[in-house]
Amino acid sequence: MRGTKQGHRANSFLSNLGLIGTLVFLATIAYASSGQEGQEPSKNSASNQATSSATAPDQWQLQRRNPRYQLCKGDTFDLVFPLTPEFNQTLIVHPDGYITLRSLGDLYVAGRTVPELRDLLKTAYSKILHDPVIDVALKDFEKPYFIAGGEVGHPGKYELRDDTTLTEAIAIAGGFNESSKHSQVLLFRRVSNDWAEAKILNVKKMFQAVNLTEDLHLQPGDMFFVPQNQISKIRKWIPYTAVSTGFNTPVY
Repeated sequence: MRGTKQGHRANSFLSNLGLIGTLVFLATIAYASSGQEGQEPSKNSASNQATSSATAPDQWQLQRRNPRYQLCKGDTFDLVFPLTPEFNQTLIVHPDGYITLRSLGDLYVAGRTVPELRDLLKTAYSKILHDPVIDVALKDFEKPYFIAGGEVGHPGKYELRDDTTLTEAIAIAGGFNESSKHSQVLLFRRVSNDWAEAKILNVKKMFQAVNLTEDLHLQPGDMFFVPQNQISKIRKWIPYTAVSTGFNTPVY
């Protein structure tokens, strides 16, 4: 049962990110193919980038290092009332994000942290109990993870066991391969149950400058994608005459 639930969550998240990742990736390749890569950004571009950064979610700017776990559909937890044990119960977050409380009915909790859930429950039970004391203990929940995709040694899903940066995650996933584009690594971060935000990071520049201050710390559920470089898009089979007459090789 647990394996089925984890597989369903991973497939659902990957499906949500798949369309977003494809669109952003295609836009990135189109930009690179237009011959603009490597040029200095114009003043208008810098202005647009500043505007975009100003409106981006706080997680990019603040770099929260210790985010709290948020309840997911399928999570199970114990609800303990030390002073009124008759209200003790074990609850599961339903597929629609609700739980069913004894004597109170349904309450939406998906996306809440444990402290937020505790406050929400105290408010709800204060309708029938005087100053309720409630403890919440998670039993079965989504283990933190990140997903590596694209041109890395071993694409896949990995447990996020400790504080891990993007470059460390790339190393965990086997590092870049020969066809990877180091300068445009895409990082997708989930901002809600239905949306993820994409950010393009120049890992090549970080390494060349020996400066990892822009190396983002991953959060649970993050996915990064390493696209192909231009050289890897040369056709595998070409007429020999193209090689012998000046390496006029078509690139796609």
